[in-house]
Amino acid sequence: MLDKLELLLVLARERHFGRAAEAAGVTQPTFSSAVKSLEESLGTALVERGSRFRGFTQEGERVLEWARRLVGDARTMRQELQSLKGSLSGQLRIGAIPTALPCVPNLTVPFNNRHPRVRLSVFSAISTDILSKLENLAIDIGISYVDNEPIGRLTTVPLYEEQYMLLVSSRSPLASFDKMTWGEAARLPLCLLTPDTQSRRIIDQVLQENGGDCAPTFESNSMMTLFTHVRTGRWVSIIPARLVDSIERPRQLKTIPLISPHVIKSIGLLMRGREPFAPAVSAFVAIAQRVFAERGKVTEPEPA
Repeated sequence: MLDKLELLLVLARERHFGRAAEAAGVTQPTFSSAVKSLEESLGTALVERGSRFRGFTQEGERVLEWARRLVGDARTMRQELQSLKGSLSGQLRIGAIPTALPCVPNLTVPFNNRHPRVRLSVFSAISTDILSKLENLAIDIGISYVDNEPIGRLTTVPLYEEQYMLLVSSRSPLASFDKMTWGEAARLPLCLLTPDTQSRRIIDQVLQENGGDCAPTFESNSMMTLFTHVRTGRWVSIIPARLVDSIERPRQLKTIPLISPHVIKSIGLLMRGREPFAPAVSAFVAIAQRVFAERGKVTEPEPA
């Protein structure tokens, strides 16, 4: 039963039988047969069937909720039993928004030093995908915004506050500025992250509130691509301040603080459920809190 519930979670994540079967490492007939067997054992249809996946029935949605609880609890139980034998082991899967990725080594390095037998996997994902992956147990921890858009029934651990900077070529006349307002930035030729990222939605909202409608003339889902285009001097960008350390060839770029307004957003950890978490998750939270306490801020976990 538990194995079949795991497959149901994969289907909830992929929303497509073929992709779900591939993600689960089985053939599509085997995957479909397992779901059908689960339906027969529970005595109810779980999936709206048609020429393609159309969603879950009302009963299927309820079974999904139970599957998340049961599979999550089973994984936690296995990890706790392993931890009783000695040091932590297993896998810890982390999803991080692109703008938070440069901070991840600050957490993964001390975690690996303390728990070398835990295999770490880090995935870059937009905030909405992180929420979906957490809900369907595809990742164990998310690193994302915790105070900007609804995050559902997740536990949050705020880590640091993010501010925004204007990024320009060091050869640009703008490089002589020591600060700039958002209204002034709105009138510049902008290259920004794509609108599916929460960082872009935050920037759009502030620009619209302070400079009217503005449309960037260049978009990319790659921060490195934005950096290389700003270096040409044709465009400027707006980036979170903590990305400055990740800039390649920093002498060719200059950051300028953005003011009026002073925009601050909170970045933190997201976990499904409530404490106590799985041992590896709890260990990662403890290390993250210690790291950012040493950098001047720490907060306790709080349910969203």
